[in-house]
Amino acid sequence: MSSANLTTEARWVRALLITVALAFVALFLVVPLVAVFWEALAKGWELYLAALTEPEAWSAIKLTLLTAVIAVPLNVVFGVAAAWAIARFEFRGKSLFTTFIDLPFSVSPVVAGLMYMLLFGANGWLGPWLAEHDIKLMFAVPGIVLATVFVTFPFVARELIPLMQAQGQDEEQAAMVLGASGWQTFWKVTIPNIKWGLLYGVILTNARAMGEFGAVSVVSGHIRGETNTIPLHVEILYNEYNFVGAFACASILALLALVTLLVKTLIEWRIARQREGAKERTLEARLAPASTH
Repeated sequence: MSSANLTTEARWVRALLITVALAFVALFLVVPLVAVFWEALAKGWELYLAALTEPEAWSAIKLTLLTAVIAVPLNVVFGVAAAWAIARFEFRGKSLFTTFIDLPFSVSPVVAGLMYMLLFGANGWLGPWLAEHDIKLMFAVPGIVLATVFVTFPFVARELIPLMQAQGQDEEQAAMVLGASGWQTFWKVTIPNIKWGLLYGVILTNARAMGEFGAVSVVSGHIRGETNTIPLHVEILYNEYNFVGAFACASILALLALVTLLVKTLIEWRIARQREGAKERTLEARLAPASTH
């Protein structure tokens, strides 16, 4: 038996695998996505736009955007700082710190919301002190932001850590030797080198922040027109059999998913080209001394 037969499947096997994969994608991804827009527009554009502009829906949209505007920058700062510390320094507890970054991936969002209720709720550990000082975190915007930050903070860090470890710090050290300050090195060397990975992490963080349901559902209190984000508003409308309104609001999240997928694909293509260019430059640098002899 030739080596080609050992590594190449029969044509019918490849056709079967491809068909099964495409059927799975169509059944579980494409069809539900089309159904969302179909139901949202089933009764015409006027009702669709009316469902998006009515006060409670508009309040949910604004709260979702506000939460993302606060949570995403906070996670960018944390992600860059965490990636810098892990990729550039050795310190006691580094492996434990890296494990804690992955905690939101292993904890259910509902459990995360309950943790915040246990800490900051009216009957929680810090609840009486917060009430005494007239500070309201749960069933208010701050609690929604806290829950969203928790469930989204691994994304930026997890994109940047392997990228910065693979790049090393030769360029940064060279900049320091040439007289650049720490901030100059950070802004002119580090950030340009990680910009695509950083943007990738920001996009994933934003998509998760705007689509988060479990943790936000626990801490929001479901106050209509005040603490309902888009996912919570969709649930309420669906339970009230307002299908046009529910699917109209859901279409916003569906559009966000499509835009996220498009930008994600473009960034992955850009990162792949950047890595290929880096490999070519490395190969040229290695071959240059040999060509001079």
